Amino acid sequence: MEPRHGAVSSPPSRAQLYLENWQANGLEAGKFFPASQAGLRDPSAPDDVVNAQPPADGKIASAGKDFAASLDEPRRDWKKHQVASGQELEITWGFHAEHKTRRFNYFLTKNGWDPEQPLSRAQFETEPFHSVQLTEQPYWEHPLNPGNPTTHTLRLPQRPAGHQVLLAVWEVADTGHAFYQVIDLQYA
Repeated sequence: MEPRHGAVSSPPSRAQLYLENWQANGLEAGKFFPASQAGLRDPSAPDDVVNAQPPADGKIASAGKDFAASLDEPRRDWKKHQVASGQELEITWGFHAEHKTRRFNYFLTKNGWDPEQPLSRAQFETEPFHSVQLTEQPYWEHPLNPGNPTTHTLRLPQRPAGHQVLLAVWEVADTGHAFYQVIDLQYA
């Protein structure tokens, strides 16, 4: 069994819906999405640990973990959370291991993305539509631990009716990793 760290519990992520709890909490890969290379420094927190290898295109939902590869399949029948453009959506993370947190970033698929293709960087907006950053530095002198659970209220971007994917990324300061969670949305 792999170590458990954290996952989105509400609305349920693909991982929460389709994996065992320990698997859902272990979807970690390199931070700084949409970066695709390892060894990068955080420009706003240069003392943080450099990033490990981020997940490859087509393996974003699984964070590149073989045990979660089914999450990367382009399917029409993913369970979707009903939303509307401009509405506020609460995202709740639960944590099973403490990590010094740098930020949470939230990305949404672009208008016209293709749900018939595996999730790739090209399918998401390049900038998060919502970000929560803990700014204290250096990380070893500050707690940087969010409450457990932690809830963020996001205002959803405008999108046409249909399926969109929200990517939630929890970036850690004291390791090179982030935790990846995908939530399927059905815009009305």
